[in-house]
Amino acid sequence: MTVFSLLTVRSRWYTLGRVRRELQILHFPVLQLHSSYSAMQASQEAFERAKEQLKSLKEDPGNDVKLKLYGLFKQASQGPCNAPKPGMLDFVNKTKWDAWNSLGNLSKDNARQAYVDLVSSLISRESLDEKADSQSKYQTLEVTTQDNITKIMLNRPQKKNAITTQMYNEIMQALEEAAKDDSVITVFTGSGDYYCSGNDLNNFMNISSDGKEKMAEDAAIMLEKFVGLFIDFPKPLIAVVNGPAVGISVTLLGLFDIVYATERATFHAPFSHLAQSPEGCSTLTFPRIMGFAKETHLHHAHERLLFHPCHPTTYFASAVDSPKKCEANEILLFNKMLSAAEACERGLVTEVFPDNSFQKEVWTRLKSYARLPKNCLAFSKQLIRVLDKEKLHEVNRQECKRLVERWLSEECMNAIINFFQRKSKL
Repeated sequence: MTVFSLLTVRSRWYTLGRVRRELQILHFPVLQLHSSYSAMQASQEAFERAKEQLKSLKEDPGNDVKLKLYGLFKQASQGPCNAPKPGMLDFVNKTKWDAWNSLGNLSKDNARQAYVDLVSSLISRESLDEKADSQSKYQTLEVTTQDNITKIMLNRPQKKNAITTQMYNEIMQALEEAAKDDSVITVFTGSGDYYCSGNDLNNFMNISSDGKEKMAEDAAIMLEKFVGLFIDFPKPLIAVVNGPAVGISVTLLGLFDIVYATERATFHAPFSHLAQSPEGCSTLTFPRIMGFAKETHLHHAHERLLFHPCHPTTYFASAVDSPKKCEANEILLFNKMLSAAEACERGLVTEVFPDNSFQKEVWTRLKSYARLPKNCLAFSKQLIRVLDKEKLHEVNRQECKRLVERWLSEECMNAIINFFQRKSKL
């Protein structure tokens, strides 16, 4: 691979505006380059070695760096730019020409040295990143413990925190460790603008026709274990919903003890759009939660029982006869999206906060909870959950069993294919 192959651009996807945004041209300080490299000049051998080292990069260094490499390579090989300037509509060649021309009269020797140094810095940075990654337990999460609070943060903001198979496994590991550590409460949240956009549907794209049954069964086993960890989690588990929530990130909320949300959060479980069925024990928890009168919503009851012992309340195990059960059906059957205020009104969310003060207000409250007696909270949660635990595990098993059938169905596969086709047209 040469530096030219690093500059491959899918030009059919680019408009002028997108090129300007994504291929920002760096105007290099020529005088600084002259003065920096006049005293040390790389040999031709070092230059050739740098070209070979460039091939070993595992990560794309980005368009800005690739353009800089291109300009330095041309300057080191041919000297100052002497090629005619491409037309304005020839976006790709115009940006490459600008990168070369911006080096002005920089000598070949100095350009060669700058090229060698830039490649060396890229290799060193990648080596440091790999070392840091190898020392980190998590690639898709940020997990910290501070002030008696373990925070599990979904950390794929560029993908709206969509959950991959790797993320499922890392969340399970983080929950298992949080259950045993010295923290008093555990907080679940997302990085960036989204709380979580649900399952990453790319999980469905690498399924061989002869192995899809086994893959579906393995996925169901993993999902049952995953949800089971939320059912059995021994400490107060609090969701800090920092933005829109989709799919399983919504259905799991019924297993949290407290759910705090920013006012801009939305809650959407579009299962029938994808010909799938609900999970996360939501077929049990949602009718129960949304069946409570506002004064005795499940999450409000948890908040008072766990954190406000001076204000006892009665915990009702079921309210399936409530007329509000139909609201759960709208969400789970007919893809109804809830605003944060609507989710709070129905009991799915404990409290909604203004977006501009959300983090400050919530974390002030969480830190006060974390100062309460650890064992007291754990035993109180155990009493709250004990009567329902067996039922929740049974519902989890049944939901996962049904999902195997759904994943293997022609309905589901067609729905997912249609989803990707619509996405590709955007």
